[in-house]
Amino acid sequence: MSVMMKCIRRRLGCCLLAAMGWFVGVHAEERPNILFIFTDDQSHRTVGCYPESYPWVKTPNIDRLASQGVRFTHAYVGTWCMPSRATILTGRHQYGVESMRMEGEYPGSVYDPEKCRFWPKVLRENGYVTAQIGKWHTGIDSGYGRDWDHQIVWNRPKYPSNAGNYFDDQIVEIDGVKKRVGGYTTDWYTDRADAFVRGENRDSERPWYLWLCFGAVHGPFTPAERHQALYPDAEVPMPADVLPGHESRAQKPAYVRERRRWIRNDQGEIELESGVQQRTVKNAPIHGNRLQDWVRQYHQGVAAIDDAVGRLLATLKETGQDKNTLVVFAADQGIAWGQHGFQQKIAPYDANIRGPLILSFPGKIAQGQVCRRPVGGVDLPPTLFSYAGLPLPWTMHGRDLTPLLMNPKTPWPHSVLTALTGEKFGADTAPVPTQADVLYKTAKVPWWVSLMDGRYKYIRTLVANETEELYDLASDPEELINLAWDPRERERLRRMRQETIGELIRTEAELVSSLPPFSTPE
Repeated sequence: MSVMMKCIRRRLGCCLLAAMGWFVGVHAEERPNILFIFTDDQSHRTVGCYPESYPWVKTPNIDRLASQGVRFTHAYVGTWCMPSRATILTGRHQYGVESMRMEGEYPGSVYDPEKCRFWPKVLRENGYVTAQIGKWHTGIDSGYGRDWDHQIVWNRPKYPSNAGNYFDDQIVEIDGVKKRVGGYTTDWYTDRADAFVRGENRDSERPWYLWLCFGAVHGPFTPAERHQALYPDAEVPMPADVLPGHESRAQKPAYVRERRRWIRNDQGEIELESGVQQRTVKNAPIHGNRLQDWVRQYHQGVAAIDDAVGRLLATLKETGQDKNTLVVFAADQGIAWGQHGFQQKIAPYDANIRGPLILSFPGKIAQGQVCRRPVGGVDLPPTLFSYAGLPLPWTMHGRDLTPLLMNPKTPWPHSVLTALTGEKFGADTAPVPTQADVLYKTAKVPWWVSLMDGRYKYIRTLVANETEELYDLASDPEELINLAWDPRERERLRRMRQETIGELIRTEAELVSSLPPFSTPE
């Protein structure tokens, strides 16, 4: 087809979409492609351009992406796999995702697509080719043919017996056809994503959205064979409060004070008391059970993700799509390795849930900039809709980050709310359960809400008569000193408590009417 004919066809397509009421905002030829790379359990500490990373960490491709765009220092997408993905797909906090629920053998889950709508369908209705490749952890209905034009999905809720196979031997559905495949999954997904970017399984005349969902670096934290010798001299400092009894733990809620996952072995080294414990994944240490060994293995698993980023960026450039593609790199949340005694996500501390967030779009986003304002997972869908030139199809809880992406120093008065309501969603989160029911099953973390304003973080554990928490992340980034009991911080505590309640009200959280009392002085 000649260049002139392609232009004519594209313009006719735009006119048709506009006539049908589908096309809003920018012209189709100006709408960007969107490549959203979404990793699993990847802490911000694993990315070299983040100052919190260990000095031996090497992620040259992700770092290069940051040099081309904006890196957010404090991103809180979610608290664990399922609600993080539900938030990304709906633009709403866990308590605002209606009809989503756990059902059957873990991680079995279901939802009503009429009550729980996923926004890729809206992009699809507005001329985008939509695709999803990789891990799915949000209901047995993965949305092929409704939300996605093309899908290669590892559907964990639909095939629970295969749900632990994060890195090989997966049951996938390719455009609805079930197939069992082998090969290291990070590379396998990347191959399919690369083919899509090059034009397979899509109309080359239409803009595209690809959500690439890696299973890495989730447990069992298996690196590619080519990376299993990386970082031989890695040194991992022991977190201050890794062991029970540390003075900072006395200022925290009971579930943290009593946390015992790490012990000293016969050589006096810190190791996991009983190995990694996960419902569908078996403990698989490659180097050993020490903190040093696990952190090294975990970072080795990130290396294939970095390879994938480099390959996809090269493909965008090779195919001439790099100037019209918005690239988003994010994780569902982070994971703690020893901090506050944890080896998991879910808890409200930065070590547990803070992940990387980088956006790049040449000419449309600041280049090589760092944004120090905190942002959340609920902010990403409104931002993507803004760049696609489309109005939001329903009320979302987040805010369009475009002003910060254009100028990261733009005044930004918004704090970021994060919430954990265990395995409950939507209306099922009201009222807050009693203490007997509140502990998240295997993680043993109660429900909580928190607010981060850019320097201070407020945490309220939703257990009756439990302490509130307040941390100054500028002077205490490891969140060791709870200021909630400091009389000098009483006014700040009251203000952030009220701001948190205000955000819950703004986002229509029914649980706000049944918040349990706290023990902190008024």
